[in-house]
Amino acid sequence: MFDELKEHIISIITSRLTILTVVFCVLAGILVYRCFDLQIVHGEEYLNDFILQTEKTRDIPSTRGRIFDRNGELLAENELAYSVKIEDVFESGRSKNQNLNETVYRLIQMIEKNGDSVITDFRIILDENGDFAYTVEGTSLLRFLADVYGYTTIDKLKEDERTSTAQEIMEYLSRNTGSGFAIGEYEEEGDSSTDFVPGKGYTSEEWLKMVTIRYAMSLTSYQKYIGTTVASNVSEETVAVIKENSDSLPGVTIEEDTVRRYVDSQYFAHVLGYTGKISSEELTELNEEAAAAGGSANTYSINDVVGKSGIEAYMETTLQGTKGFERVIVDNTGKVMNIVERVEPQSGNDVYLTIDKELTEAVYNIVEQKMAGLLSSKIVNAKTYVAGENSDSSDIVIPIYDVYFALIDNQIIDVKRFSQEDAGEKEAEVYDKFLAYRQSVYDELRYELTEGMTPYNQLSTEYQVYQSNIVQLLNRNGVIMTEAVDSQDSTQIAWAVDEVISLNEYLKYCIAQNWIDVSKLELDDQYSDSAEIFDKLVSYIIEMIDKNSEFQRRFYKYMLLNDVISGRDVCMILCEQNAVEVPVEDEEALYNGSMTAYQFMKNRIDNLDVTPGQLALDPCNASVVVTDVNTGDVLAMVSYPGIDNNKMANSIDADYYAWLQTDKASSQLNHATQSPLAPGSTFKMVTAAAGLTEGVIDINDRVNCVGTFTAITPSPRCWRRSGHGNETLVTAIRDSCNYFFYNIGYMLSTRSGVYNETEGLDTLYQYADLFGLTEKSGVEITEASPNVSDTDPVRSAIGQGSNSFTTVGLARYVTTVANRGTCFELTLLDKVADSQGNVLVEYEPEVRNTVDLSQDYWDSVHSGMRQVVENKSYFGDLAVNVAGKTGTAEQTRTRPNHALFVCFAPYEEPEIAITTRIPYGYSSDYAAQATRDIIKYYYGLAEEEDLITGTADAPDGGISNEM
Repeated sequence: MFDELKEHIISIITSRLTILTVVFCVLAGILVYRCFDLQIVHGEEYLNDFILQTEKTRDIPSTRGRIFDRNGELLAENELAYSVKIEDVFESGRSKNQNLNETVYRLIQMIEKNGDSVITDFRIILDENGDFAYTVEGTSLLRFLADVYGYTTIDKLKEDERTSTAQEIMEYLSRNTGSGFAIGEYEEEGDSSTDFVPGKGYTSEEWLKMVTIRYAMSLTSYQKYIGTTVASNVSEETVAVIKENSDSLPGVTIEEDTVRRYVDSQYFAHVLGYTGKISSEELTELNEEAAAAGGSANTYSINDVVGKSGIEAYMETTLQGTKGFERVIVDNTGKVMNIVERVEPQSGNDVYLTIDKELTEAVYNIVEQKMAGLLSSKIVNAKTYVAGENSDSSDIVIPIYDVYFALIDNQIIDVKRFSQEDAGEKEAEVYDKFLAYRQSVYDELRYELTEGMTPYNQLSTEYQVYQSNIVQLLNRNGVIMTEAVDSQDSTQIAWAVDEVISLNEYLKYCIAQNWIDVSKLELDDQYSDSAEIFDKLVSYIIEMIDKNSEFQRRFYKYMLLNDVISGRDVCMILCEQNAVEVPVEDEEALYNGSMTAYQFMKNRIDNLDVTPGQLALDPCNASVVVTDVNTGDVLAMVSYPGIDNNKMANSIDADYYAWLQTDKASSQLNHATQSPLAPGSTFKMVTAAAGLTEGVIDINDRVNCVGTFTAITPSPRCWRRSGHGNETLVTAIRDSCNYFFYNIGYMLSTRSGVYNETEGLDTLYQYADLFGLTEKSGVEITEASPNVSDTDPVRSAIGQGSNSFTTVGLARYVTTVANRGTCFELTLLDKVADSQGNVLVEYEPEVRNTVDLSQDYWDSVHSGMRQVVENKSYFGDLAVNVAGKTGTAEQTRTRPNHALFVCFAPYEEPEIAITTRIPYGYSSDYAAQATRDIIKYYYGLAEEEDLITGTADAPDGGISNEM
């Protein structure tokens, strides 16, 4: 029995099954042990080893250099601030876009709930009509489109891509296919991409913000270790909210950053410029510059902030500094595991300008006060102004109803608020009247388009304005294909020139001639007949003007003129909206009827509660340049009205930018460098130098001015039609005698024995060149090119013809006159220093050329300019002797003349030169009076509080009509 048991046990032990069982048990034990060892004993260690780790290098931005004036007064600095950034930490897959969009949307809501704004530095904005519109044009627009469509160069763009509208780009980026961001919703239940509607479920504002953020993230190819800035300079409340919700905001971080801040920005914005996120073309250009200078070809990256205009752009590489970097180890979720190496950034260098901060601010305020006084003096209590038969541009006045409408037209009053639930009583009342009036206009326009067919020249002025604007909009929108229109066609002439047919007839003719792009009319059938096309066109017109804000604002003008609303209504709305500061006593007097709307608005202008720049009526802008005549340094460069470049830097304020695009005063333009206009009689010193040097006149020659210069036909007249009598060069400059200088222009053209315009023009060009008028002035910011007249040497000799120069170009010219012939390259740069104040570069005066005139000639020119000023009674009490020249240039008889005055002081030993221009400023005397007060300020000849009062400064008497 035992043997059998033993034998059975041995058989079991030696059995293959037993061996296999033991083997499997051992293996199972080993497996259990290894699992325990891997997951329990060394689990955390192995998990860390398993996570994908990659070494990456990320930039550390440098601190931008500061900008100072010549005296060390701060103009641009950096402030510490918090920025909200987002990284792409989402795993790839079908739900990635949805998850990322939800996070971005929630982030936007959190930021804006606390009064902060997300960055909107995209190439697309919402215009005043609520439509998507580009902020760039030309090559910059094509570069943007190429970036969107993924091309390295613009020449690869297809025709339909080159002509993409802003709306189409928004839809392209938001699509649910390809590399689209899938921002939108499905039309109906289902998962077909054809049912996906870009932007659906969001307001236009939300849609634009989301595309902006997603597009910015895409520019870094969603690199997980590079954050995209969503908002900068956010409040502590926003910081707290985002940190509290960090668990539900994957990839979102708060980081310390710096933002650019400009001191007293409205005075210096046009000179300093502003900073912003680098564009693709700037990235390429700046990296090429860095490589050419011996640096890295990757100095700049797509997330960098750079100077976009002004000194910020010109001195970009000086101000930028050198970025630092960190070499970091990141895991597969983008989390930084370890910092391997850190190199600290180096701050940018500081730039010192030649301008004087206090002088610039004083000049700006003086000019604004003078313009407000001039504007106020021209306002009359009337609805309209109709020029008399013999009136000229100096007789133009401003009806108070133009002022009322300007409050609406230039958006001082926000008409969008009229329809809101919290609208004031007067706002709601006026809005109800607006709706009724607008409907009556629509009805009348429909009637005229379909039945009335009144010839254009028989319409009221109001409906002529409406109809002409409708055609302009149809042309602008491409509905009327301007390239197809035959300007010599008899019907086209009947509409555009003779004005003897109706809009109905004209549009039907456009359809018959195939001048209408029917693809824009959304016809049900592409083979529609002309009647169906016309019906669609009429509907399109009503929809078009209903969406156009400028057209809608125009209704208020005729509501005022037709007494549907009153000036008092407009003034009360100004108070309801708190659009300007109004003294309590004035507001009460307006409401109780003891003060008229006319007096109320006069008070607002006189107290500078409403400025000329805001009203955008003539005159509304000006420019002044003050130079050091011995160095070419620009001591002050003022462009009025100024802008707030703090709203342009760091992150563009989209609403502010959209307003700038439509601002009737062209505030965004630097009028000192970008507005070339006729120089008027200030050009006469060039003509004098040409005449003297070429020997056609001598300083003692006398010319008898009889009023009309009959040597050419048609015969030009002197501004004093009765004539000045005998004039020498000195007295001709003093009296600004056109006849005398017509004669020089004529003689310069007849030295070969016959009248030869080319000969005279070439000579004038030669001497204009000596005074620097053929080239830009040398200042380091954007400047328009000058134009020396190429027609009619006789009229060109007095600054007419096609002469046009910027204020800064004329400033170089008068600087050359003042110092007797040294033509400098004007400059805004004084020196560059490091952050410790050590001077690295000091800019020296650069001479362009010299004008070789005898001292007798210079004496005569200076003497004539001195006598110009001596003839102005308002210069009589000045303790510093000044020499100058007036210039009044006519551009059109329907608007006032341009006012210009150039001068230097002191007369005996010139130190400074001043050029003051007020476009549509009526008379050069107004520019001269502003200049007089600038001289008083510069030389301390009056108390500052007496010069800068903060109120309108009424013009002095003694205004002349000289040109």
